[in-house]
Amino acid sequence: MKKIILLLSVISQCLVNTSCNQVQSQTNNVSEKAFKIDSLLQLYNDYDGFNGSVLVSHEGETVLKKGYGFANMQWDIPNDVNAKFQIGSITKPFTAILILQLVSENKLELHEPISTYLPNFPKENGDRITIHHLLTHSSGIVREGVNDKKQNRPEAMVNQFAEMPLDFEPGERFSYSNSGYTLLGYIIETITKESYEDVLNYKILKPLSMDNSGYYRNMPIIKNMSSGYYKGFGDYLNIERSDESTAYAAGALYSTVEDLQKLTKALQTDALLPKAYRSLLFKKHIEDPDYGGFYGYGFEILEKPIGNSGDKILTYGHSGTIDGYCALLTIIPSSESSIIFLNNTRRAYLNSMTAGITGILNDTTYNFPRKPLAQFMSKKIDEVSLEEGISFYKKNKDNSDYYINEVELIVEGYRYLQSGNAEYAAEVFKLSTEVFPDKENPYDSYAEALMTLGKNEEAIINYKKSLALNPNNYNAIKMLKKLENL
Repeated sequence: MKKIILLLSVISQCLVNTSCNQVQSQTNNVSEKAFKIDSLLQLYNDYDGFNGSVLVSHEGETVLKKGYGFANMQWDIPNDVNAKFQIGSITKPFTAILILQLVSENKLELHEPISTYLPNFPKENGDRITIHHLLTHSSGIVREGVNDKKQNRPEAMVNQFAEMPLDFEPGERFSYSNSGYTLLGYIIETITKESYEDVLNYKILKPLSMDNSGYYRNMPIIKNMSSGYYKGFGDYLNIERSDESTAYAAGALYSTVEDLQKLTKALQTDALLPKAYRSLLFKKHIEDPDYGGFYGYGFEILEKPIGNSGDKILTYGHSGTIDGYCALLTIIPSSESSIIFLNNTRRAYLNSMTAGITGILNDTTYNFPRKPLAQFMSKKIDEVSLEEGISFYKKNKDNSDYYINEVELIVEGYRYLQSGNAEYAAEVFKLSTEVFPDKENPYDSYAEALMTLGKNEEAIINYKKSLALNPNNYNAIKMLKKLENL
């Protein structure tokens, strides 16, 4: 009997140890992936390629959530997972979900003409366009409404494009249209007799406890709202704040990475929509030749690269850009994974970072960001000397660890020109003409710096070189007239 008890004890201990080892192995694996992702994103942040917040989940578990860079650059307030960002066109999945909720309640029909619900909409177009066409960007409605005067009332926004002729017959092809989603928002308001914002709140945000998301307006104070920036000549600049509620059902929302994770999880359940309607969000309704994928209802359906392995994986998601912000939501259904990027600068390498993260999640190889050579050159100029910086650029322009870019090199030149150092600017612009001899802008910029230095004859030579490469360079034509009349 004692032997049996001892044997059972040993077996029990072995099972406990095996279970502990499995848990420890899984924990170590998650920690290793988190470390790799963090290291990758920190490099992108160091190279001015990412300034925002991220949340990565894999097999239903959060791997990493963290902020990088600054939510407010004036006060050096860092980004974190509580920072709120405008999400631009990631608003479109919310609009599509609201529409399908109304369809599931028998208040709308996907393939009925929109004139059924909007009797005052011009019949020539309203009798041909369906809600399905609007959801799939196949309505033929122009991309944007008339922009001579910004409107933020839904009816006024719709009236900007309602009378315009369609670009093509509805259903004929895909053509991305913010106006189409503005019209969907107006249909939601017409059917419910409530504002888009109110419907969004009680049908999506409140049920999911998305307490840090909402409809953005520039006047109210929004706690933990990040500031939006764009990059000028080497430096980040404030955007001009405007009433982004004009983006409406096509792009007016703000959110956090944790709130968007709540949405991705809800889309795996019946929390917002029954499965039959949920599946319509991710169905390949129409091909999108520009992105090499398909569009569902409010979701892009793309095969995205897994690191640099050459393999691809099916994803659902959406990108978003608006003044001072860009964002990318990627859902990988096969592994219950999601990658959510929110960025408060107008430009970031969100697709490259997503590819790197999918490589890490799938234990395969991935690319690190290459170093921006122009930026490293300027650092060398500022810390050592002009000669050392120019020499560094020439020495490394064929080095695969760095990438060269005409615009970035010219931007560095203008950074010196705008700070009053025309001599340094001229040398950087001269370098740009040597590295990109078949481009017009380097010669034009070099000529501008030469003019500032009073070297008009050399400026004329370089303006002429720019004009030879592009006879429609009106700035060169204007400056040549000015110089030749001196």
